[in-house]
Amino acid sequence: MQTEYSLKLRCATCGCDDKFEFNEDKSYVKCTFCNREYLGGIEELKELNSDTIDEVKEQIKKNTAKYIQDEFKKAFKGNKFVKFK
Repeated sequence: MQTEYSLKLRCATCGCDDKFEFNEDKSYVKCTFCNREYLGGIEELKELNSDTIDEVKEQIKKNTAKYIQDEFKKAFKGNKFVKFK
């Protein structure tokens, strides 16, 4: 089972994902490629990237469900009273 998932937050204006400048507590973020400022900080950037975050969540759900199903199949392999569809 995959234990680590990663995603890169993208600038809502230019789509750049690696040109960010921020302060220590990330309450202010600036895209240095297009100079857009996120005064809400990392939380504003996360909100604007919620679609990408939701895609990763769905991927985690699918992978987890498949892993659990596979583990149950292994645990009950050879048992004639328990069948999986």
